Amino acid sequence: MDLTQGTPKEKNIRAKKMMLWFGIISLLMAFAGWTSAFIVSSSRKDWLNDLELPSAFFYSTAIIILSSLTYIAALKARKKDQHSPTTMFLAITLVLGLVFIALQFLGFSQIVDQGYYFTGPTSNITMSYIYLIAMVHVVHVVAGLISLLVVVINQVRNKYSSSNMLGMELGATFWHFLDLLWVYLILFFYFFK
Repeated sequence: MDLTQGTPKEKNIRAKKMMLWFGIISLLMAFAGWTSAFIVSSSRKDWLNDLELPSAFFYSTAIIILSSLTYIAALKARKKDQHSPTTMFLAITLVLGLVFIALQFLGFSQIVDQGYYFTGPTSNITMSYIYLIAMVHVVHVVAGLISLLVVVINQVRNKYSSSNMLGMELGATFWHFLDLLWVYLILFFYFFK
């Protein structure tokens, strides 16, 4: 396929999708670097081998997976030009994203309750990595929520239709990426101790 061919609208759509994928690949590389550093650091003498992940992290995993499903439902409704269900599913996705972040902070609180802090005399390299990686993910979820809020506003303003869904599709791709990234991270933390 020649990327230089097509109407200006088609070229614009391809450019926006390509920019999103460049961003996603950059984020993948960053998280691959941090999880690689986690693995390399695990040979240290002060590494926690009996790591117990906070229960809130597992609840947040279920919530973010559910949010991807509601985003998919919103896309399906929009493809059928069903305005109200689309708006409802997008709003539910937004609320679930906020619940995810709240559960992440509850998880950080549970880590502190275990006696581990991000820095200071009671910090531990293992938990510092987990704080860092999880917090960077939370920051990107906030970016995803901002993107989702823009999608909700555009949906309410009737800017989408079954033939014009680019903004929703780009937002959904980023949201699903964040979902899959968190699932990878929680499995990584759980199985690599």
